[in-house]
Amino acid sequence: MKYSYYPGCTLKNKAKDLDVYARACARKLGFELEEISEWQCCGGVYPLGSDEIATKLSSVRALNEAKQKGQELLTLCSACHHVIKRVNDDMRHDGDIRARANNYMQLPEPYLGETKVVHYLEVLRDEVGFDRLREKVEHPLTGRRIGAYYGCLLLRPSGVMEFDDPENPKILEDFIRAIGAEPVIYPYRNECCGGYISLKEKELSKSMSGRIMESAAGFGADLLITACPLCLYNLNRSSADGKVPVYYFTELLAEALGVKGEVSGE
Repeated sequence: MKYSYYPGCTLKNKAKDLDVYARACARKLGFELEEISEWQCCGGVYPLGSDEIATKLSSVRALNEAKQKGQELLTLCSACHHVIKRVNDDMRHDGDIRARANNYMQLPEPYLGETKVVHYLEVLRDEVGFDRLREKVEHPLTGRRIGAYYGCLLLRPSGVMEFDDPENPKILEDFIRAIGAEPVIYPYRNECCGGYISLKEKELSKSMSGRIMESAAGFGADLLITACPLCLYNLNRSSADGKVPVYYFTELLAEALGVKGEVSGE
């Protein structure tokens, strides 16, 4: 299956590992990521103002290109996924935003929210299937105790994101089992790390992410995985002595599938 792929800005610089491992694993698992042309930054933060149109237009362009190709739009970065999916919901259900966006863009055919937005993890769960993924694993990560860190952007608002149970998610734990490791359930796995305030309120952000790392370590996690570049940066920065490092889930997926060396040269 072929997906229109929106990588976003961070995956082209600071979060290249999230992107390159995902592409290699997609090839191994039999689906294709077709990067959309001339994509623009999603803004990183969903604009809450009902009269804010300009900052939503890059998402609409990406969504419309996927529509024209008859493809679903796949994302990897938690922030990009959050912004694009919420903008798509606006285009489906808010007549004023839809009319103003289409009037500004002057598309040949109005965009009405037709594109389905999916996260890479949802493709693993719903299209590939975790049972099939388990069969594809060449180097199971046996013996590793891995904590899933969801953060807030993938899960909330739950009525729009429809990603997993916002209070008791399990998709990442099921992923961890599929690659042969043991998931560690700890209390702060779906709490905010303070990423968006990490520059303005450094001490508060450090305290928030520190609680997450202490919780994971206290429950016996050897490492954490996430899909969010900002979360990875914030949590690693707060990890005491680096005892519980944080990785992108795609890097561990590439290791389990035996394709990590193809990308990293290891």
